[in-house]
Amino acid sequence: MAERNTGGAAGAAGRAPAADRADAIRNVVLVGHSGAGKTTLVEQLLAATGTIQRPGRVEDGNTVSDFDEVEVRQQRSVNLALAPLLHNGIKINLLDTPGYADFVGDLRAGLRAADAALFVVSASDGIDGLTQMLWEECAQVGMPRAVVITKIDHQRADFDEVLATCQDVFGDGVAPLYLPVITNGHVNGLIGLLTQKFYNYATGARIEKEPGAEYETQIEEYRGSLIEGIIQESEDETLMERYLEGEPMDTKVLIEDLEKAVARGSFYPVLCSGLGVGMQEVLEVITQGFPSPLEHPMPEITDLSGKPVKGIACDPDGPLVAEVVKTTSDPYVGRISLVRVFSGTLRPDMTVHVSGHGLADRGHEDHDVDERIGTLTCPLGKQQRGAAKGMAGDIVAVAKLSRAETGDTLSDVEQPLLMTAWAMPDPLLPVAIRAKSKADEDKLSQALGRLVAEDPTLRLENNAETRQLVLWCMGEAHTDVLLDRLSKRHGVEVERIELRVPLRETFGGKCQAMGRNVKQTGGHGQYAICHLEVEPLPSGGGFEFVDKIVGGVVPRQFIPSVEKGVRAQMERGVVAGYPMVDVRVTLYDGKAHSVDSSDMAFQIAGQLALKEAAAKVPTLLLEPVDELSVLVADDHVGSVMSDLSSRRGRVLGTEPVGTGRTLVKAEVPELEITRYAIDLRSMSHGTGTFTRSFLRYEPLPPNLASKVAAED
Repeated sequence: MAERNTGGAAGAAGRAPAADRADAIRNVVLVGHSGAGKTTLVEQLLAATGTIQRPGRVEDGNTVSDFDEVEVRQQRSVNLALAPLLHNGIKINLLDTPGYADFVGDLRAGLRAADAALFVVSASDGIDGLTQMLWEECAQVGMPRAVVITKIDHQRADFDEVLATCQDVFGDGVAPLYLPVITNGHVNGLIGLLTQKFYNYATGARIEKEPGAEYETQIEEYRGSLIEGIIQESEDETLMERYLEGEPMDTKVLIEDLEKAVARGSFYPVLCSGLGVGMQEVLEVITQGFPSPLEHPMPEITDLSGKPVKGIACDPDGPLVAEVVKTTSDPYVGRISLVRVFSGTLRPDMTVHVSGHGLADRGHEDHDVDERIGTLTCPLGKQQRGAAKGMAGDIVAVAKLSRAETGDTLSDVEQPLLMTAWAMPDPLLPVAIRAKSKADEDKLSQALGRLVAEDPTLRLENNAETRQLVLWCMGEAHTDVLLDRLSKRHGVEVERIELRVPLRETFGGKCQAMGRNVKQTGGHGQYAICHLEVEPLPSGGGFEFVDKIVGGVVPRQFIPSVEKGVRAQMERGVVAGYPMVDVRVTLYDGKAHSVDSSDMAFQIAGQLALKEAAAKVPTLLLEPVDELSVLVADDHVGSVMSDLSSRRGRVLGTEPVGTGRTLVKAEVPELEITRYAIDLRSMSHGTGTFTRSFLRYEPLPPNLASKVAAED
């Protein structure tokens, strides 16, 4: 694998690489924290294969995969981007993902579309908590992985220390295939641990030489560990015994066993790269060690009724099953869908069935429609190059699917199918916005609809109680990108406003009150008098209306009118304009007029009685309280519990989850956690996650209640 100096067959610049069979495709996602060098690695691989003439720089804003205006300005990836290349007859679809936690939606889309992952780790910065979590996530599904330590030519680089960290954090099966040769701070080349050859890059080309004697001890140490790791994964049970007896190991056999272990996802080679160094070695691991789509397990597939469908494989002649992994909407070009084809073949102008289910809570309506696809392209960043077809195992872009959204399934019209959606975290940062002008308001709905179609991590809420438009986002950076796109891409200006948490009102005591609605103005007047008794119910008690009228003092037909009036006033509130809850209202007396009494008259009397009751007894403001489940590393448990207590929270308990993590459960008022998504990330260095669910309403403390009442 990584020891064969075969020389790369360069891909022709400007022409889309194509594959005529699935075993000639490798779908590889690049994963790592922001700034680790994923985008730079993509540039170097593209240049090394002749796909582009020279690598661009993130700092210059001219890289292939960071072409969005936001990415150029911020100098970081925020979108999933596809960069295909050709090496030794193998088409490699590189999927460059964002490294910042706010854009985990695109990261997970890249994991779904790929068959293997390159974990990119900076030699100067090491590993962050998010990268460790992603490694564990890939381990759970058995995704084959390799590690590329980048920036080995950086002045603060420490290859040995970062390698040791990778082995400590990622666990067993992580071993280097090469060691960098650094002279006076400059990387001259790499030493192959299996072949014990020095690959010199000093002239720009890879030249094979013998390593110097000064590297003998280092090579022997690392080589022994590497060989032992490969032998442990070998299917030949005699290999370890022969090795321990001192028998020389055939390099060819070791490489073949290494390739098989990497493809199985049980061994994880570590590579290294600097500017112009290590690309050949990375390409060899991808093409010879990573599995093709034929070896990748098929995601769960059902028919539209939810019944599992078996027997579908990565076959270009099989039934069509493809998934939209990324959607972009351009005001001029229209909607472009990046599609991973799992089975069958996509062709231009064919009609497909588009299915989307399970994201209704985020603004994505369930849908089943037939659509005719437009042209097929093989994107290289923003460059769209024509493609004749999208065969099973490949990734292509489809134009003009007007209804398709990220996560949707494309299938045959005659055999509609549905792929189970990949796991997507809940957006937990609420941001209230409003249009700046009437013109912006007119365009806002359509623009937001496009953003929701693109991004399944965005949830749109029109809160009927607070009358606010709320975007539920992944974090502050996610919010900034969404608002930027509204402005720059869709021409809609909005402003952020203070988020209102929907409160409730209730009575703080029991009292009696009268509602008198008597108006006689010469014509048909109004006459209704009702006597009510109001009292609070326990939390969650809702509303009870009790009829204790005797003797017909309030005619039977008007008793429902009193209740209707009371309910209407409870919806509007009696103090701060919030709905009333947990109240029992008893109608025990009243008066009526044979001519002037009416349904509306008694409704108004019921409302007036409730208002009078509010003047007699204290009225409490209630705030919603959520149950929080916070998952953090053990090192951060103390900080999290202390912080929750400072938010007026009650910590209910903790329990260990796996190794090194703890689940903290607490009850916390919603007013205190509107920005908890940001604060928890800061406290836990990006590794903490939480879920929330409504629990109950509780009285707001008097100092906060008076403040809220004054604001309203």
